[in-house]
Amino acid sequence: MGGRIIGIGSSVPAKVVRNEDLAELGYDADWIIQRSGILERRYCEAGEATGDLATEAAQRCIENAGVDPGDIDLLLLGTYTPDMLLPSTACLVQDRLGLCAPAIDLHAACASFTYALVIAMQFVATGCSRLVLVIGADCNSRMSDPADKHTYPLFGDAGGAVLVAPGSGDQGLLSYAAGSDGSGAELLYRPMGGTLLPFTEAVEGDLRHFMKMEGRPIFKWAVRLLRDNVAETLEVAEMTTDDVDLFIFHQANIRIINSAVEDLGIDPAKVFNNLDRYGNTSSGSIPLALDEAYQQGLVKPGRVILFSGFGAGLAWATTLMRW
Repeated sequence: MGGRIIGIGSSVPAKVVRNEDLAELGYDADWIIQRSGILERRYCEAGEATGDLATEAAQRCIENAGVDPGDIDLLLLGTYTPDMLLPSTACLVQDRLGLCAPAIDLHAACASFTYALVIAMQFVATGCSRLVLVIGADCNSRMSDPADKHTYPLFGDAGGAVLVAPGSGDQGLLSYAAGSDGSGAELLYRPMGGTLLPFTEAVEGDLRHFMKMEGRPIFKWAVRLLRDNVAETLEVAEMTTDDVDLFIFHQANIRIINSAVEDLGIDPAKVFNNLDRYGNTSSGSIPLALDEAYQQGLVKPGRVILFSGFGAGLAWATTLMRW
C-alpha cells in the first residue's frame, strides 16, 4: 500500500492488419475470429521496433502525469522482444527520454508488465524510489512465423506505460499472486538466438528464430491458471469479484477470458477487452487496455482494479489494487 499510478500512456503502430488482409495470404479469417476473437492487429513497419513503441508510450505517460522527466528515478521495461540483445532496450529508452535513472529490462513474457508493476510498487512503498516509470512493450510481428497460420494471426505490436509514485495509505496493491513453472517452457518458446543455440548455427531455411507455441496445451493451462490465480489474489485480500470495479486480463484469447469470467462469476460489464482490435500484444497488452479504459472514464480514484498477466515461462502475475 501507499503507491499510486499517476500517469498512463500507450502506443500502437499505424499499420492495421485485418483478418481480411491475412485471408488474401491464405489465412482462414473465420477461424481467427472464432478461435480468438481477434478482428485486426497492428504491425510495426520496417525500421520500427520495441524501443520506439516504449518511448512513445512513456512520453505520453509523462505528459499525462504532468511530471518533470528528471524526477523519474527508476525505469522498468517489460519485454521479450528487445531491440537488440545488448544493451538492454530499457537503456536505449532511458537515453531517448533524457532520464537520469537506472534502467532495467524485465523478461517474463506476457506477465512482464504485472511483474514490473509489483516491483515498482515495492520500490515506492519502501521509499527506495519516488517515481518509477513502468513500461510494457513488444514487437510480436518480428518473432512470429508468417507461415504458422495458427499462431501468426494471434499477435500484434503495442506498448504501454504507467508512472508509479507515493500515494495515501489506502492506495496501491491490496494483494498479488505471482509464480512460474519452467517445466512448461517448451509450450511457448523461441529456440534460437541465445547462448544455447546462437544464430551462427542456423542452416538454410532454419525457422528456429521464430516463436513456437503449442496452442492447445497453452490454452488449457491459461484457462485454469487465470481462474485459480485470480481467486487466490482475491482470497488473500479477503475480497470477492463483487468488490472489484474493473478487471483487465492479458488480452491473449477471448475464449480464455470468457472462461475465467464464467468460472469466477464475474459480471461481464466489469471486464475490459480490446483484443478484437489489437490481438495479443504480450507485455503491451495490459497497459494498453488500461490506457483505453482510463480514456473511457472507467478508472477513477478509489476504484478497485485487478490485472492478470500470464504467458511463456511459464510465468504469471495477478495484482489487485485500489486506485
